[in-house]
Amino acid sequence: MARDLDIALFGATGFVGRLVAEHLARTAPDGVVVGLAGRSRERLAQVRSGLEARAADWPLLVADSGDAATLRALAARSRVVVSTVGPYQRHGIPLVEACADAGTDYADLTGEVLFVREVVDRFHERARESGARVVVSCGFDSVPSDLGVHLLHHAARTDGAGGLTDTTLWVQEGRGGVSGGTVDSLRVQLQRTREDPALRRVVQDPFALSGGHRGAPGQREHWRPFVEERTGRWAVPFVMAPYNTRVVRRSDALLGGAYGPRFRYRELVGTGRGVRGALQARALLAAMGVVLGATAVPGLRAVVDRLLPSPGEGPGPERRAAGSFRTETTTTTEDGSRYAATVGAQGDPGYAATSVMLGRSALVLLATRDEPGRGGGVLTPAVALGDDLVQGLRSEGFTLDVRRLDGPTTSGARGGRGGLR
Repeated sequence: MARDLDIALFGATGFVGRLVAEHLARTAPDGVVVGLAGRSRERLAQVRSGLEARAADWPLLVADSGDAATLRALAARSRVVVSTVGPYQRHGIPLVEACADAGTDYADLTGEVLFVREVVDRFHERARESGARVVVSCGFDSVPSDLGVHLLHHAARTDGAGGLTDTTLWVQEGRGGVSGGTVDSLRVQLQRTREDPALRRVVQDPFALSGGHRGAPGQREHWRPFVEERTGRWAVPFVMAPYNTRVVRRSDALLGGAYGPRFRYRELVGTGRGVRGALQARALLAAMGVVLGATAVPGLRAVVDRLLPSPGEGPGPERRAAGSFRTETTTTTEDGSRYAATVGAQGDPGYAATSVMLGRSALVLLATRDEPGRGGGVLTPAVALGDDLVQGLRSEGFTLDVRRLDGPTTSGARGGRGGLR
């Protein structure tokens, strides 16, 4: 079957799917054919009718995550498939398999360790053989984390500063809601780990996604407030650290340990100094525990469901526009140099910013599809997309900068090209 679609957006009728469709309708180069895919042709037509006029002729494709034949047909027709259909543990495996077999590039928004682990185990080699770039976690999970370290690595390498050692992402700002899809994904993973101790051990392994590569020790999250040694601030792990850190470590593994033998990575939220900082740290950790515990307990689940958005729901345009995020990732290199990378954007991180990140990832995959040296496999944003995604997000108004803290501005601020070396 001829590939008559440049990009197929699977889940176009969902909340985030509609936002990605709007982004592609505004920014896709002329001549790029985008297919809108989902279970209902009528609902797909409604989505298309709300897009800019240039999308009026975009094809509508009926496909269902429970119907493998429709997914295989979708992958065979497309150069790039984008999926917003989660929870990915429940709905995502057949589409990844179809893309890996067809040599079709793929991008998603997953933040699910168990899903990615299964995809790595089952499809990494198949995707390498077919040339398919299966790129997981192309939204707020885990683009800021992955590209922040990507920028640091290339800056230090350009300056001849040696490998990275202790590296910390600090969440400096985060205004926005939690998507219903994220809540549902968390619930599915908690249920599976509660039922199967072996899966619990996978989730707890800091190198669960590294394909057997084991980096420096001491990289497990410790869920307690503590005073961070360099800043003197009270801190707790970022709620998405148990996923994002594993994606960053997979990038290092895919690059053959290029970040350095002493590379260690963590993600924190700082709450300030002194007694007030200690109290805020304990309160933040307690709040996370309440939400996670209530999500996992059947008797409390209904209460959580009433307070949090359902899958497919999200905030209106004004609330999405009012959101923002900013992270700063700091590192010390093997020669003692200090660097910091800032990643941030205006717009709700889970909706507005995420839809841009995923849409840009799809466009980068399309633009680089025929470039030599772009190896296939189950990849991360930093490895598959690299500096092409950095530049694409900068063009959308995102901040992605790196600076040297103990010397002149680094010459390596642009980062690297991406792709497997």
